[in-house]
Amino acid sequence: MSTPQQPAAPAANTQPTQPANNSKRKRMMTLLVIVILIAAIAYGFYYFLVARFHEDTDDAYVNGNVVQITPQVTGTVVAVNADDTQTVKAGDPVVVLDPADARVALEQAEANLAQTVRQVRGLFADDNQYQAQVAMRQSDLSRAQDDLKRRIAVAQTGAVSQEEISHARDAVKSAQASVDAAQQQLASNRALTANTTIANHPNVQAAAAKVRDAYLNNARNNLPAPVTGYVAKRSVQVGQRVSPGTPLMAIVPLGGVWVDANFKEVQLKYMHIGQPVELTADVYGSSVVYHGKVVGFSAGTGSAFSLLPAQNATGNWIKVVQRLPVRIALDPQELEKHPLRIGLSMQADVSIKDQSGGQLGEAPNTIYQTDVFKKYGDEADAEIARIISENAGPNGGSLKSSQATADKPAKRS
Repeated sequence: MSTPQQPAAPAANTQPTQPANNSKRKRMMTLLVIVILIAAIAYGFYYFLVARFHEDTDDAYVNGNVVQITPQVTGTVVAVNADDTQTVKAGDPVVVLDPADARVALEQAEANLAQTVRQVRGLFADDNQYQAQVAMRQSDLSRAQDDLKRRIAVAQTGAVSQEEISHARDAVKSAQASVDAAQQQLASNRALTANTTIANHPNVQAAAAKVRDAYLNNARNNLPAPVTGYVAKRSVQVGQRVSPGTPLMAIVPLGGVWVDANFKEVQLKYMHIGQPVELTADVYGSSVVYHGKVVGFSAGTGSAFSLLPAQNATGNWIKVVQRLPVRIALDPQELEKHPLRIGLSMQADVSIKDQSGGQLGEAPNTIYQTDVFKKYGDEADAEIARIISENAGPNGGSLKSSQATADKPAKRS
């Protein structure tokens, strides 16, 4: 007879290992729960102490001024002194137009001014001439009156006839008429010179205005760089005929760029002007950190100023979270060490802990201006003064009408 098989021994040995596995699993689950709780508590502390005071976005780009170079007069380009990627300084002539026609017009205006100054100088000289004629006619009148008085005095003795006395009266009347005519001529000439000098005479001022206009037109054949920066978008060529307003090139002052960060509307509740911002650029990576501050908010979202703004009044409306451009100023010293170009991508992190700043009503005003064109007016004024001085005689343009001198009472000796 066969012997019955015995049950396998390992089956009895597996019973003690089951509680050990369960205990190990419980310890791991407990450890995992503890780790999750610690992480949750740490994140809670981090959120309440740090994270809730920050708003960040990667929808941010470098922006800046793009200064267009456009001519103010019509002309032919004879020189282009700058090209793309080159640096120019404020006042450097970057484009030169042919000045031949403008120079001829300037010379004609200068000659006309010189002739006008000499004509006005003649008017002032006529004042003295007419005043001398008045004095001479008054002397003739006084002599005629004395002759009439003497003849009347001896008329009773019969030494003088009535006819001779009548001629004497006529001589007095004629002398009086001559005095009146000379005084009218003097008054007429004084009306052209009263209360003026040669330099500020209306005729001289009108001729000087033409010189100033011609001088500016001639000077504007040189197109200076309004600001210091890098040349971009050069389209002008030598020999090209240009007219006022034609874009020739652009100059970008990279030292004054800023960042436009487009934050979601839900991120703007606690964002104010003056809050600090940390930024990084994709071109340099996270190793270079820029420090800036919020200086203003756009007056509308990007969609509101788009070419085809959304029409939310239609029936098929879908809510889309909007973004508002926030302007961030950068530290000039950091820009000098690590220059940025317009259009580069940035990551912006705004610290909103400080709530003391304002919003739209308290945004600081920014003024852009250049004085490179001011010298043209100063040079024109200097040229006008030179022409007047050279043609106004020994006394220059300060010669005044003699009326004021004649009207003053003579000093007693």
